[in-house]
Amino acid sequence: MSELHKFVFEGLPVRGMLVRITDAWQEILQRREQAGGYPAAVTELLGEMTAAATLMQANIKFNGALVMQIQGDGPVKLAVAEIQPDLRLRATATVTGEVADDAPLSHMVNVNNQGRCAITLDPKDRQPGQQPYQGVVPLFGDRHEKLEKLSEVIEHYMLQSEQLDTRLVLAANDQMAAGLLIQRLPLQGEANLAGQSTQRDEDQIGRNEDYNRIAILASSLKREELLTLDAETILRRLFWEEDLRRFEPLHGNTGPRFACTCSRERVGNMLRSLGRDEVESIIEEQGGVQVNCEFCGAGYAFDPVDAAQIFLQAQNQPPGSDQQH
Repeated sequence: MSELHKFVFEGLPVRGMLVRITDAWQEILQRREQAGGYPAAVTELLGEMTAAATLMQANIKFNGALVMQIQGDGPVKLAVAEIQPDLRLRATATVTGEVADDAPLSHMVNVNNQGRCAITLDPKDRQPGQQPYQGVVPLFGDRHEKLEKLSEVIEHYMLQSEQLDTRLVLAANDQMAAGLLIQRLPLQGEANLAGQSTQRDEDQIGRNEDYNRIAILASSLKREELLTLDAETILRRLFWEEDLRRFEPLHGNTGPRFACTCSRERVGNMLRSLGRDEVESIIEEQGGVQVNCEFCGAGYAFDPVDAAQIFLQAQNQPPGSDQQH
């Protein structure tokens, strides 16, 4: 069963989370089997993205979807993981070329250093004209060296965009997507937003030492351990000398679980955005329009009458009404 564990270190400005996504991840892969499945390296990348996005969504108070996208100039053109605020999730990748089983991140999406990772926060009750928040980071470090691990990309994003020191350990295979997040809590006061500290220097040094010690412990977690050991064993082995306070784990209907938000209405809106001429040319060529969801594989068929109805509804809609879904 998929599960999410949150914890804090008593008396220290450090928090953590551990996620293990099993049944939901296996369902994502099974739905993809009809299209031939993913190469092993893509399965690992997409699983790590799903685990990382789940940890990030659970780490913020935000009523909307968190969408992580990686795209670039390699054989993996696009990989997407979307997590709803109640931890419903879905993920997909578009692969257009050969991918070796041991291909690193740079070979899959960042061949010529054109790869990007985007984190989008899309409010659930978005107002007309309101744009989602999006942060984008390149798939290379401050010295323009290519980053070979997704965990390095996310750590770089959190430091650049949120000014939060973060340590992330990720792993995935065809059975599980898992991740461990350790984060230094921000200092109190608005001064911290400007990168300034209201604490005495020795207090700041102590805080950093606490975080650094725990981050080093987290980094010792091996991929195989993250994928095979249960949460109790992992946390006990890593932090047995720390005063750890754990919260009630999230699982079942409150934990990570697969769910797709596609619908016939949303597909209709997408076709409407293509324009009448484009849709009619598809119908003329194919006799109808068939759209399959990239996330769950669900198919939506529109015959000429269905397609005409889409544009008729648009004409009858009152001016200025919100058509976003």
